Amino acid sequence: MNVNRKDWYLIRVLQAVGSVSLLAFAAAVMPMQWIVEAGQWLGFDPFPDSPLTFYLARNLSLLYGYIGALLLLVSWDLDRYRPLVWYIAVGTMSFGLLQIVVDSMSGMPSWWTVGESVSTFLGGVLLYFLGVMKNQADQQQAGN
Repeated sequence: MNVNRKDWYLIRVLQAVGSVSLLAFAAAVMPMQWIVEAGQWLGFDPFPDSPLTFYLARNLSLLYGYIGALLLLVSWDLDRYRPLVWYIAVGTMSFGLLQIVVDSMSGMPSWWTVGESVSTFLGGVLLYFLGVMKNQADQQQAGN
């Protein structure tokens, strides 16, 4: 498969984010004490010792892991899955914006909210420009 420069960057971004996101699978099954210690290390109040909080933390980790697997799948066959890039990009941007709301409602520290939401939103913008804008430019060239 001959990959042009813009696709090469898109593929690498999808693979990088997808690979890092796969690490969330490990967080889904790590010992409860590690979850508690990670929260303390980050400076949060003690992690509530409740089945619901561990359930939510583990299921969110599973979700991030599966998102990583999806990104890798898209990167391995970009020609086939290119239409999904728009949905992934827009979904990531909206997720970043909604993280501001949810993090604020949850009382997260501002450094966390800004770091998480801005990086997520900008990741979506990057995917949009690498995937969607490139696709639009290709369609305009084909029409000329």
